[in-house]
Amino acid sequence: MAGLLALSRCIDRVNEFIGRSVAWLILLAVLISAGNAVVRKTFNISSNAWLELQWYLFGAAFLLASAYTLKQNEHIRIDVVYGMFSRRVQHWIDLLGHIFFLMPFTILMICYFVPYVSLSVRSGEMSSSAGGLILWPAKALLLIGFVQLGFQGVSEIIKKIAVMRGDIDDPNPFVSAHEQAELEGKALADEVRS
Repeated sequence: MAGLLALSRCIDRVNEFIGRSVAWLILLAVLISAGNAVVRKTFNISSNAWLELQWYLFGAAFLLASAYTLKQNEHIRIDVVYGMFSRRVQHWIDLLGHIFFLMPFTILMICYFVPYVSLSVRSGEMSSSAGGLILWPAKALLLIGFVQLGFQGVSEIIKKIAVMRGDIDDPNPFVSAHEQAELEGKALADEVRS
């Protein structure tokens, strides 16, 4: 188990670094969008390349941060139902969800995207819009995002099994929305007092 946990920590570090780094792509997309709007309104000049570039950047941020989102335990889940169960049952729900839903879907998407991206790269596929960008980098981001998500899924499965065996502490103790609101309210009250 020690070797698997070391692998999990390595995957976590890589996805943490990538997830934090791609946050800057949102700022870059906003700046390009604002610059494009100013140029279009001021000089009546526009380019599809700038529009597509901001879509690429937003897509890259979303896709490349998906593994980081899973690592941070910020993925979508029905917390109202999830919170009704004991922490042990929640661990089982997470483990089975990762094994039977996340991993098969991720593997299916990787298998689908490999030929999809490969064909786009080989053909030098371009946007159908006048002045648009090449398409394969955007398609490659789809593949890279799902590969990252697959690795993070493996990491989460390893950690979940280790937590359930008692080998490590729970890295993501569940806090219900009500408890989270109370904690935030307390922190805000403490900040106002000081």
